[in-house]
Amino acid sequence: MTAEELLVRYGNGEREFSHADLAQANLSLACLNHIILKSANLQAAVLHGIDLICANLAGAKLGQAKLIGANLSGADLSQANLQEALLSSAVLVGATLAKANLRQVSLNYSNLAGANFRDADLCQVNFKGADLSGATLLGARLQGTDLTEAILRETILPDGSMVLTNEG
Repeated sequence: MTAEELLVRYGNGEREFSHADLAQANLSLACLNHIILKSANLQAAVLHGIDLICANLAGAKLGQAKLIGANLSGADLSQANLQEALLSSAVLVGATLAKANLRQVSLNYSNLAGANFRDADLCQVNFKGADLSGATLLGARLQGTDLTEAILRETILPDGSMVLTNEG
């Protein structure tokens, strides 16, 4: 499926695109709120500034995708593979990333307030300056993760403890 075909079908009211192959597609600045892309292949796709609010991307392949400035608020990315994806300055408020692979992902300066990272692989993730207020990291793996200047207010850590406040 091409990016153009997806945009036409979405524009005609279709929302179900599970298992679609959109590897390396360019959908930058598209508005695809509430789209269903379960188990879709978006490997190395260019998705800068895309709106995927409340999208279902469970099990999707987003490795090396470029999502700088993307809005994925309320999106379901559970069990998705985002390894080496670029999500700098992205918005994932209330997103579900449970059991997702985010190894070596760049989430610097992103808004991740209330996001669920339960049992996710967050090894070597760049969270520099990210807002993780109220996020759940229970059971997540954080080896080599950069939390410099991250906001961790009321964040639930991998061991179940909660950060009440942080000074930066």
